[in-house]
Parts: sequence; C-alpha cells; structure tokens
Amino acid sequence: MTRYFTYKSLDELRADVTSRGLDVPLTDDLGPLLQPVAIGPRTVGNRMVVHPMEGCDGTLGGEPGELTFRRWERFGAGGAKVIWGEATAVVPEARANPRQLLLNETTAPAIGKLLETARKAHNDRFGRTDDFLVGIQLTHSGRWSYPSPLIATHLPAVEAVKHIELDAPVLNDGYLEALEEKYIEAAMLARNLGFDFVDIKQCHSYLLNELLAGHDRKGTYGGDFEGRSRFVTNVFRRIHDRAPDLLLATRLNVYDGPPYSGDAGQLGVPAVSGSSQWGAAGLDEPLRLVAHLRDLGLSLLNVSMGSPYYNPHVSRPFERAPVDGYVPPEHPLEGVERHLQLSAQVQTANPDLAVIGTGYSWLRHYAANAGAAAVAEARVSMMGLGRGALAYPDFAADIAEHGAMVDRKSCIGISYCTALMRAKNNEMGQFPAGCAPRDPYYAEQFKVATGR
Repeated sequence: MTRYFTYKSLDELRADVTSRGLDVPLTDDLGPLLQPVAIGPRTVGNRMVVHPMEGCDGTLGGEPGELTFRRWERFGAGGAKVIWGEATAVVPEARANPRQLLLNETTAPAIGKLLETARKAHNDRFGRTDDFLVGIQLTHSGRWSYPSPLIATHLPAVEAVKHIELDAPVLNDGYLEALEEKYIEAAMLARNLGFDFVDIKQCHSYLLNELLAGHDRKGTYGGDFEGRSRFVTNVFRRIHDRAPDLLLATRLNVYDGPPYSGDAGQLGVPAVSGSSQWGAAGLDEPLRLVAHLRDLGLSLLNVSMGSPYYNPHVSRPFERAPVDGYVPPEHPLEGVERHLQLSAQVQTANPDLAVIGTGYSWLRHYAANAGAAAVAEARVSMMGLGRGALAYPDFAADIAEHGAMVDRKSCIGISYCTALMRAKNNEMGQFPAGCAPRDPYYAEQFKVATGR
C-alpha cells in the first residue's frame, strides 16, 4: 500500500506542495480560526465547524441512541462554534441505513434532547452559547435509500458502476410535490425544537443533488435549470416565508465528478463522463443556484463535491481506500487542492456569505494550518472537519487553548469509519460508525464487523 502522508513537519508538507506545483496555502498563524464571523444576523465565536458526519447509531425508529448522545455531547464540548448536525431523513423511506435519524412528530422530543445535550456540553465548558450555532441536515437519500433505491433521474454512467437497473422506476412529480411538504414540516419541527438552522442537503449524489443533474428528467422537476432547481427553491421559499427567523443553510455539491470503478487494491478508472453531471460544465450553474438561494434566505453554505459511493477520492481524499473502494488515481493533496480552489471561487463570488470549506481531514494535524490560511486569504469564511471531528471532537478547543492540533488525536484517513458505515451484518442491520484508530469502542466494533 502506498503511503502518502509521510510528513514530519509543516515545512516538509510545504515542500511537497511546492514540488507538486499545487496551491495549498499553509500558515503557522492559527489566529484567523479564532476570530468571530457573522452568519446572517448572528455572530459566532470562531471559524471552526463540525461537519455533518453520521454515526449510524440511532434506533430503528429514527430516534438518537446512546452513542448519538455521546457523540453530540463531545461535539458540543469540543470548541467548534458551529455544529452542523448530521443527515436526518424527512420520511422513513428516505433513510440511508436502518439506524439513520428521522425527524417527525414521534421522534422530535428525543432529537430535541440531542440538541439540549450539545448546548449544555458547550455551556458547561465555555460558559456561553449565545455565540454557538447548532443546525440539522434534512435529507432524502434517493438512490442510496435503504433498502430500496428511489431514483430521481437515470444516470447511466453511475448505474453502470453501481449496478442499478436502467429500467428501475423514477420518482414521479406527485411524489416530489408531496415530499416538499415533508421538508417544510421537518424544518418547522426543527425550528420549534430550537435549532438555529436547517440544512437542505444537496450533495454526494443524494436525491436533491441528483435532481440538479436531471437534464433528461421529464416533468416539473427536470430539464432546464429552472426545472432542475425547482424543488430546492420551492423548499427554501416556503421555509423562509413561514419561519423568517430560522437560518437556512445548504451543503451543496458544486462538482459531482465522473463515477470511478475499480476493486480494492486496483487503481480507480473513470467512467465516461456525460454532460448531465452537475457542475460538469464548470461553476456557472452552481453559482447561479447559490445566488438564487441567497435571495430566498441562504445564510450558510458548505461547499462539497463528489460522491462517497462512486468517487470517494473526490469528496474525501484518503490515505487508504474504503473496503469497497479503489486506489486513488491522484495524490490526496490534489484532492485537497480541488476543494480549496472550488470553495475559493464560490467565496469570491459571494464575499459576504458564510462559506465553509471542506476536504481538510487528510492533512491530519496540519488541517488547521490550511484552514487558517484559507480564512486569512478570504478563500473561505470557516473551516470544517467531518471525519476529522469523529476522530478528534475537541480539535477546536485544542487550537484555542494550545495553539495547535495534536498529531496523536487526528484522523489518519484510513477509511475505517466508512467500513463501519457500510457494515450491515449485525442484529440491527447496521454497525455504528466512528473512529476505530482513536476510540476503543469503535475499534472493537470494527473487529466484530470485519473479522480483523
């Protein structure tokens, strides 16, 4: 197995960035991450975010479980001033696994307690929550719904890689019209529970991201840009009209990228890329959508790309491939650079919008050096960690209190959390996901799930 991360110092990382001709800024001054930032009418206390990393540890009914509370408590006490709560389905059939959270009238009280847990943990450690935001990500898993795929539009290149039948039925407009109402209901529940913001998820090839690529879809929700973006703009407009005090956010793919194939241990090979991919023609349409959503109340934007299901090296550069993955066709630093460049273009086009950068976790304890440089150069407003926060929930507190992230606490990018997310062979049909190298509980779960 190729080892990519061999750096013993920040200077060694800088030298490798330079030798590869890449643009990955790094700074010794982490002060920019500790500055406050405006998000809509609110001001948060620093520039660090916990991304929506799912633990696959809820109950079969969609309520948070013991491990969910454990994780959110650690995030709350971890020092980041924005906790971007994980993917939470708006209808039962939209869950990506049988233990994903579900927000409805039945589960709302338990999810409200989850929010209270994060806020209390933050207040107990830092003495205030007025500069602290917690949101929840509303989702429909679309073709990745469990156990049955729910497809918005056929994407032959993706389906050739993931083996979904080309004659599988496509969701009709009536279903999507009714689904809009479910998003509104879930958003109102989140507001009433006290969440500061809701994220209407449009990334990683889930349903709303797939709708944006629906050039060949017939009917109201496909075809031209207005049709493909109709669902999300309707949802934004309706939430903003009903709850103007609720901050609106979206985690948005700006580039889907071609599907890749290749068995474990083999170099990934791209499928033929068609024009139907979202972002395939550049950032014109993604920037157009961001501008439109800003008119409808967008206050917080997390820029992402790729799909963990068919090109994981694009969405999350890794040291070691997932169990169902391939050897990356590029050095992970190239993937980090892609994230930095595309996020910077979005931020430049929207200088007064709170834009969160992604793709830092592979840099381990140097993620903060890249994030601080990106903030200082106005490439992004904030730095977020996803896998990195699963491994190291108090990364922000260490930066604030000790001026650095700690090597031995950082994510090492070997995809064991992904292996746990993929593992279904237990009595609940889903293993809980977490960091096996850093947390003994998940190390034991990984042994049980994989036999290693």
